[in-house]
Amino acid sequence: MTSRLFNYLKSDLIVINYQQLRHGHKMRGKRPGIAKNLQQRLEEMNRKDPEIDFKVDIGFQPSKLSRSALSTGYMEYVKQVRKNPEMERKARRKELLLDLEGVKKDWWSTSAPQQIKTISDHYGVYDDLFGDAYFYPVLPMEIKYEYNSSEIIPVVHRGNLIKSSETQQPPKINYEAAPDSLWTLLLTTPDANFTSRELEYCHWFIGNIPGNDIDKGDLLIDYMRPIPPMGMGLCRYIFVLYKQDKKIDFAEYKKEQPCLALEKRNWKTLDFYRKYQDIITPASIAFFQAEWDQSLKDFYHNTLQMKSPKFEYDFPPPYIRPQEWFPLKQAFNLYLDRYRDPKDINKDFLLKKLKKTHPFKGPERPLKYPRAYAFDRDMPSWLKTELVKEQLKQGRINDIE
Repeated sequence: MTSRLFNYLKSDLIVINYQQLRHGHKMRGKRPGIAKNLQQRLEEMNRKDPEIDFKVDIGFQPSKLSRSALSTGYMEYVKQVRKNPEMERKARRKELLLDLEGVKKDWWSTSAPQQIKTISDHYGVYDDLFGDAYFYPVLPMEIKYEYNSSEIIPVVHRGNLIKSSETQQPPKINYEAAPDSLWTLLLTTPDANFTSRELEYCHWFIGNIPGNDIDKGDLLIDYMRPIPPMGMGLCRYIFVLYKQDKKIDFAEYKKEQPCLALEKRNWKTLDFYRKYQDIITPASIAFFQAEWDQSLKDFYHNTLQMKSPKFEYDFPPPYIRPQEWFPLKQAFNLYLDRYRDPKDINKDFLLKKLKKTHPFKGPERPLKYPRAYAFDRDMPSWLKTELVKEQLKQGRINDIE
């Protein structure tokens, strides 16, 4: 706390003129030499035991290119570009078109597996699906939803946002695979399971897919659109493509179609992989995020035959101090409303609003110059403030529908 002393404090022995005096204060906690800084505290919180907390690679190994090879290839490309005057001329005129498919192909052959794994780790995909395991997506997988009312085709990438209304029909999936190979495709979500925090919902399960022909695979669990509940926020929906070493009998997972009972769609990716880990290997992954919209209300009520779930925060009741005989410097009406039932307060405001509303002509016309009306000088300040808000169409009375 700082105070300033002026010329009025004078005597024969002391004269203080505009001097700064700082009063002492009590230090809370440990002194800086002993207390841990933020970095030390974060390291202590995130400390892991290397003998227990380690990750296991369960996928295919991506192709690795040395930095020297990458730099050499880049320099060769630069030399070719510099020898092409037509390309430079188009670039200056902003007429140069890039081959996006070629760029994507180069990306997949270089750094795509590492970058996709990093993004998946950021969204917690591996932790929620495979626990202490991970894999590098080495196979490009293209997933597109067909949405008739939009010219933009929703494409699943890595955590991008897609509206729930755009995911009502099964997507088109394409990847490169040999015709004699077998694959398994799964769509699951680790978020918003209504019965268990540990389980997922399986939204799509197709096994024994020959090559990349999805339609010829064994449809074990039919496609169900994403159903993120209201108030939950963004939910992740994850596609995982597995490479099979041989044909697998998935009869135990076969569900009656359409499978509309959510409890029958309970799923655990880790348990599924542990059971078939010797004959399946994850090769690709893609996921998107979706949140609740109005199209889900009809799906919940008419298709799933259930109420539309809604999540809300359960806030603790606010603390209200005991009443006082003379509350000073507080608006009288607001002070008393703290100790009333909110329903009674809303009822009073509603009746007050309806009293000034004609059943056929509607509410009364607003004042042309609401600030030009004088109030009684003896009127309490709290009442004057309330009347001013009513004239300006402000305050709580306007929140009542």
